[in-house]
Amino acid sequence: MTYSIVARDPSTGHLGIAVASRFFAVGGIVPHVRGGIGAAAKQAFVNPLNGVDGLAMLGAGQAPEAIVAELAARDDGRDQRQFHMIDATGRNAAFTGEKCIDWAGHLIADNVSVAGNMLAGPEVIAATLAAYQKTAGKPLAERLLEAMHAGEDAGGDKRGKQSAALVIYRDQDYAWLNIRADDHTDPLEELRRLYAVASERYLYVAETMATRQNPSGMIDRREIDARIAAVEAARIAEGRPSASFATPLKT
Repeated sequence: MTYSIVARDPSTGHLGIAVASRFFAVGGIVPHVRGGIGAAAKQAFVNPLNGVDGLAMLGAGQAPEAIVAELAARDDGRDQRQFHMIDATGRNAAFTGEKCIDWAGHLIADNVSVAGNMLAGPEVIAATLAAYQKTAGKPLAERLLEAMHAGEDAGGDKRGKQSAALVIYRDQDYAWLNIRADDHTDPLEELRRLYAVASERYLYVAETMATRQNPSGMIDRREIDARIAAVEAARIAEGRPSASFATPLKT
């Protein structure tokens, strides 16, 4: 009842997951990511421990293929599970249980995997992967969103749509971007809007946040305020409306 893409940007090492489903709040149960460690998505008849323990195993240095085999072997419900993961170096692996509801399956390529169940057909994950691979060079968030839209255009979840999520981690223990549409008539389009809103201000603020390398982050707001002001001025000059529903900030 879900399809997802798990990817690593080889140019930056950033990790991301995008997911969509005809299920409530899919972003709360499918994606698990740790910056500099790896990313894992678990779906179908979900076993949350496959994400929690999978990341712990990646952090301990185990290879994705070995982790997937171990997680499946210990779980009596394995035939109804689906999960896929990638580590910080780009190694990846996936598992689709034999009793996952048709159509179900996965694809693995360099630095990316796509998996889904209860889909319109295999063309959903094929289109998702192809779209992601064709957008090399674009920001990871945009590549993931375009890939998911391509999967939806190919049929998506055969029951319809309800929720979607996009999560990206850089090299820290917190997400650089984490946006969700938990109950929406067009969740992927809502993610696109939320990403546009984030691009107006939030992502610039995210650049100021503390990191392990710089525990104080950027404490002089003038530089970031200047960047945001320049982006806002350009948007107004081009006559583009804000993507946000919020009341405009007073300056």
